[in-house]
Amino acid sequence: MQLTISIVDAEGRIKATATAEGAVTLVYRQPYAEGDRITMTSDAAGHVVALLEDSMAQTYGWLDGTFQLVIPFGEKRISYSPKSFTSEAHLLWARQATPDEISARRNLALNVLDSHDNVGLFPHAKANVETRGESVFAARNAIDGCFANDSHGAWPYQSWGINRNPDALWHLDFGRPVTLDELVLTLRADFPHDNWWRQCTVELSDGSVYTLALEKTAQRQSFRIAPKTVTWLELKQLLKDETDPSPFPALTQLEAWGTEAK
Repeated sequence: MQLTISIVDAEGRIKATATAEGAVTLVYRQPYAEGDRITMTSDAAGHVVALLEDSMAQTYGWLDGTFQLVIPFGEKRISYSPKSFTSEAHLLWARQATPDEISARRNLALNVLDSHDNVGLFPHAKANVETRGESVFAARNAIDGCFANDSHGAWPYQSWGINRNPDALWHLDFGRPVTLDELVLTLRADFPHDNWWRQCTVELSDGSVYTLALEKTAQRQSFRIAPKTVTWLELKQLLKDETDPSPFPALTQLEAWGTEAK
């Protein structure tokens, strides 16, 4: 697998780039400018491990197309650590995943690099509503690996917020077949500001539907399922506690545990 990482400006000009077989590293010694974006491509679809922002954890994903991450500025930056995308030197790298990494059981929903602009690196989250369109309530926040849930708003308390919409739906695309055996939800638990969902529905791409009974807790809530090979899942029919006066339930993390499809 040949991998390429580039820094591209708002006009599409390449400011820095590196290409290599199997593993690639790019050191960019300038501050990011508004409109800059990071891109990552390969000459074939496949499993990659990447670190494209050195203040964030590396991510494991399925690269199929051109991944793009627009450098966040202004309001969009507050859902990331204040350290992220700053400084005058940036280390970016990506490599082909090893056979052991590919075969391991793991959280298949995790992607710290996900964003609205992501069309090439899976998993990818999207939703039919995000509270006021604010970055701290975006769909991507539920797969960024950050479990802080005793408050809400700027990092590290970003979450998926539904803007009080009873028809809210959250969709996770794996980009290829995977086999799931466990779902884990972590609700936002900024009580009493927050409400909570007492029940939700998860639908899988193979037609399987699960009704999950949830509790009012800040802890991870785990649900084992018979292994299912799927390409996406949807979280919907979110029923909040009608006895709680708060109108603000939200999701901090969704984990989808399993393996690559055999």
